[in-house]
Amino acid sequence: MYPSHSEPRALFSEADPPARPAARKPRDRYWFHALLFACTLATTVWEGGNLTGRLAAYASEGWSAYLADGLRFGLSLLLFLTVHEFGHYFAARYHGVAASLPYYIPLPYFGVGTLGAVIRIREPVPSLRKLFDIGAAGPLAGFAVALALLLAAFATLPPVTYIFDVGPGHEAIHRYVEQFGRYPDRLPGAGDGAITLVVGDTLLYKFLRQFFADAPPNWEMYHYPMLFAGWLGLFFTALNLLPVGQLDGGHITYALFGRVWHARLARAFLLALLLSGAIGFALEIPPLLYALYSPLGSGSWFILAGILYFYLSKIFPGNLKRIALALAGLMALAALARYVFPWMQDFAYTGWLLWGLLLVFLVKIDHPPVLREEPLTPGRMALGLLGILIFILCFSFRPLYVA
Repeated sequence: MYPSHSEPRALFSEADPPARPAARKPRDRYWFHALLFACTLATTVWEGGNLTGRLAAYASEGWSAYLADGLRFGLSLLLFLTVHEFGHYFAARYHGVAASLPYYIPLPYFGVGTLGAVIRIREPVPSLRKLFDIGAAGPLAGFAVALALLLAAFATLPPVTYIFDVGPGHEAIHRYVEQFGRYPDRLPGAGDGAITLVVGDTLLYKFLRQFFADAPPNWEMYHYPMLFAGWLGLFFTALNLLPVGQLDGGHITYALFGRVWHARLARAFLLALLLSGAIGFALEIPPLLYALYSPLGSGSWFILAGILYFYLSKIFPGNLKRIALALAGLMALAALARYVFPWMQDFAYTGWLLWGLLLVFLVKIDHPPVLREEPLTPGRMALGLLGILIFILCFSFRPLYVA
């Protein structure tokens, strides 16, 4: 609930209220937002050059080739993030709701160089329609940019011999491309013990890729800076459209279907993510625990049960029956995926057990009520259904993993 704004009355009569200083409206520190943008650009350019990894080109052409690859990635990714966040910002300004400029979040030496960007809504959103408009504007605008980036990247793909500049660890792929003039259908053994970053398939990316002969496979796509930035745009759009709490998707489902169905959908998706995480844990973590300390490996299933119980106690607070049923079901399905139904392993991703912390503690599960409930217009309902379709097209249970 929103806080009450009633004043204490013990010291003053209603006929002669005290003078109140005007509340100071928060101002954007433009220099701070610009500094965060510059730092995030620097970290994404740095990581973009590292991910592209065209060491042969960098050795022959110098730092300018590295910088060019980094800029292709960093500028593309920041274009997506900026349009997404300003979609929220301008929708809020249009409706007279105070909002901050985007706060960009740099993250050097890890991942893609950023944790994204956020804006701060500085006052309660007064009505359901305004809530929907502000929530939906970001992912719809951002998706348009991500799609444009993908199409531009596909249309300007270099020939498959581009991969010859990438290495070490790509010797097997180099030999295959040299012999057959195309990428292999399956990931060959990586040379020199190199690890390979694999991006998950989404319905939209898989559909677009089939129209371009030189499109790289998912385990080589991160070497193509604009293409990878476009894929990340799809991934971040899908994350924001999860129908949980106050994510953009949570705003949309709350406005479309109401509080009760939002709560049901939020819990259903959290359970699906927990199942994916549980299967990934059952497949990947026990060998690591055995290598670290054998008693930990022997107790890996108890550790998994404890993690799942922790999350389920937040999803179903105080409802021991639902917690027990969900825990038994998740543990049973994780065991079946490991020992009986290997096809379920295609949905395994341990990372959701970490993402769950952000969802449960920062985003929250349920959506707070708005001050004024009102039915959405037909146009808004169509845009809401479009948002759900975009989520389906962009979501992957295994977004990024190492092979």
